[in-house]
Amino acid sequence: MLRFMFVGDSMTIGSAGEHTWRHRMWQHLRDTYGRPFTFVGPREALHDPSTDAPTSYTYADPGFPRAHLAGWGEGWHHMTPLIGEAVRVHRADVLLVSLGLIDLGFYTNPEQTADNVRAFVAGARSANPRVRVAVMPVLTNIRVEADAPFADQVHRFNELLAKTVADLDAPDSALLLVPPPASYDFHTDTYDGTHPNEDGEHKIAGAFAKALHEEWGLGGPYSGES
Repeated sequence: MLRFMFVGDSMTIGSAGEHTWRHRMWQHLRDTYGRPFTFVGPREALHDPSTDAPTSYTYADPGFPRAHLAGWGEGWHHMTPLIGEAVRVHRADVLLVSLGLIDLGFYTNPEQTADNVRAFVAGARSANPRVRVAVMPVLTNIRVEADAPFADQVHRFNELLAKTVADLDAPDSALLLVPPPASYDFHTDTYDGTHPNEDGEHKIAGAFAKALHEEWGLGGPYSGES
């Protein structure tokens, strides 16, 4: 059985009442992968706006493997110390990673964030030398319109991320840079300028699905709505 682990920030954990792009990915793999698979990780909850904490389990559709390693307000800075144990304990085979916005906004500059990516990969490989990691660059959000220095940092980090993924890719432990969905627009694909609405969920899931299918032969073309 192939074991996927989602590693992400608020865009991946989702909020109470949402499907999340994790659910959209499960639907896609259920319909196209054709072999046993599951989602793994140490967490299952959604973010609850009423408590400002991961205390909700009210998914729009709870009938899927909800395990993940994602957190509201968390980034590479937070996940790097956790990834080795998470991969080891939950025996993850494939990591689907979407991180970086929080790091650049609050914790680290692009170079420091890229260093954390390297440490993250090393930690994951220490637990599973054959782990595969698919990483999406930072998707721009509403802050880039009003904060030019932040926009520059996002652009710089995405450049460094591409180089880091290429440098660390290995035959026994592949790394894959997932091209962002070409039509993604935070004006229309989010509900607040950052967090994906249903269209955004489908577009993020579709981008991962396309990359996994074309580069690693996992699943098929994405047929979800977008």
